[in-house]
Amino acid sequence: MCNIFAGEAKVSVGSKMAEVEETLKRLQSQKGVQGIIVVNTEGIPVKSTMDSPTTTQYASLMHSFILKARGTEREIDPQNDLIFLRIHSKKNEIMVTPDKDYFLIVIQNPTE
Repeated sequence: MCNIFAGEAKVSVGSKMAEVEETLKRLQSQKGVQGIIVVNTEGIPVKSTMDSPTTTQYASLMHSFILKARGTEREIDPQNDLIFLRIHSKKNEIMVTPDKDYFLIVIQNPTE
C-alpha cells in the first residue's frame, strides 16, 4: 500500500514539475523577458534561464531585499504579506513573486 501512495506522489510531483517547466517556458517567451530565476527560501537558485554569475547575483540580492520588504510590510500591518514586488529602473524591470517555499524572479527590458 505504501508503494501505491509513493507512486502517486511521484506522479503528482512529476506533473507539478512539468507544469512549472511549461510556465517558465511561457514566461520566457514573453516580449522583453531577459531571464527567470526560481530561488528557494535560503536564497539558493534552483532553476534559471540566465548564466551562473548573473543568477547568483540576482538570487542573493533579491533574497535579502524580499526578506526586508516582507518584514517591513508586516511591521506596517502584521495581518498582511508581500505577494508581488516590482522594481522599475532605467535599464530593466525586476518582478518578484514570493511564495512559502520559493520565489520567482523575472527580469525584463520594459522598452522591448
